[in-house]
Amino acid sequence: MRGRVGSVASRERGVRAGSTRGYRARGVAELALMPVAMAGVLVALAGSFAGGGPGAGGRGSWWGRRGGDAQRAEALAARDAAQQAFYELDSAQREVELAVETVRAAEDAAAVRQALADFQDLTTRINQVNLAYFEALDAVDLEAPELPPGAAAQARQRLERARGELAAKQAELSAYLSRLQPLVQHAEAQLIRVAPAVEQAKRALLAASGALDAVRAAGLTADDLARRLAELAPELTRLNEGASRHGVTETLHRAEDVARRAEAIRADAAQLPERAREIDRRLSSLRTRVQALETKAGTVEPALSELRRRFSAACWQDLQRVPQQVAESGRTAQGKLTEAARARDEQRWADATAAIGTVRALLETADGSVAAVSERLRRLTEVERDPQAEVQRARFALRDAQRLAMAGRQAPDPRHAGPLDAAVERLDRATAALTAAGRHPDYWHFLTELDGVREAAAGVVAMIRGGHAH
Repeated sequence: MRGRVGSVASRERGVRAGSTRGYRARGVAELALMPVAMAGVLVALAGSFAGGGPGAGGRGSWWGRRGGDAQRAEALAARDAAQQAFYELDSAQREVELAVETVRAAEDAAAVRQALADFQDLTTRINQVNLAYFEALDAVDLEAPELPPGAAAQARQRLERARGELAAKQAELSAYLSRLQPLVQHAEAQLIRVAPAVEQAKRALLAASGALDAVRAAGLTADDLARRLAELAPELTRLNEGASRHGVTETLHRAEDVARRAEAIRADAAQLPERAREIDRRLSSLRTRVQALETKAGTVEPALSELRRRFSAACWQDLQRVPQQVAESGRTAQGKLTEAARARDEQRWADATAAIGTVRALLETADGSVAAVSERLRRLTEVERDPQAEVQRARFALRDAQRLAMAGRQAPDPRHAGPLDAAVERLDRATAALTAAGRHPDYWHFLTELDGVREAAAGVVAMIRGGHAH
């Protein structure tokens, strides 16, 4: 703006200087064409008007020039004061613009949007005042050799008015900046967090990249980790663009997200070698279990044969399909084990882990089925040899629950007495049914009923102790 003012004044001085030189050249030419006597008269007259001759006319011209010089000096002083006010306003506006940009970068709250709208309105009014100042500067060339009558006084008035308007706008800027300070302080507090957060995100990315390189150096491809790390590249670009473009809140969230995801990649990369070794150990263990299942499966059919021979059909009918189920589970487990080994070789860790989980579930189911057959034979053999032993265990559990229900009471709580009375009746019915069955009793039904009696007694005990705990 200072350059604009100088160029305008220089341009006007050049135009006026050129005009004066033109007038002088034409005057000399005209004098050369006049008769000598006439030329002398004109020269004498010119000297008289220039103040060279004696008399009252010469003294009047000197005082007139003195008054014009004083007005020019006052106008120049007014111009300097207006120019100083303009520079001070421009400096204040730059300061406020920095504060506004700080607030704009920090957040997008309603208060911030209102403050930005207020500044835009103030900037529009400042521009209007600046325009009036430039027009006042351009109105009169105070550096010209000759000024029209009253021009200097008019210029002084316009420049003083412009200076006052500039000062008023500077006061408005100062008041606006004071109102903006709480938002500026909050924004600065937010901005202080940006640099450390971005730096932490970059360190996390660097650590993740280093961990990935180490994994690859160990012979592991880690394609999934590489893909996850590549997905963070655009986020790093946005972090480098800064909060001034994306805002403080968004930049902080992005930095935290990048740091968290990069740290997860680094941790996964660090655990990958051990994960590979763990998968190898599991595959070896499962191969051993598959082989053991084949051995166990050979015991199922003999145990079923003995159950069929010694006990009624009700005692073993639900176990008829166990041999086929165990064989199917073994074949499926072997196939899944092969899939897991292939996924391990191809470093598809998630697929390998999933296949291993399936193999383990199949083996646990098959082992449970084999154990169920052998356990059924064992329990039926025991109850066949001494049914009263099972009855005594059930009665003991009931008496223990009954004593606890009567502890400190004249009469049991109905919530406890009801289930216990029902369990006693159930025990009596099971014992009577076993006695009435003759040579082919349903021992399995008898055992199931007594198991139910013991469970009922245990439920009452748990209820009583739970109530005491509260």
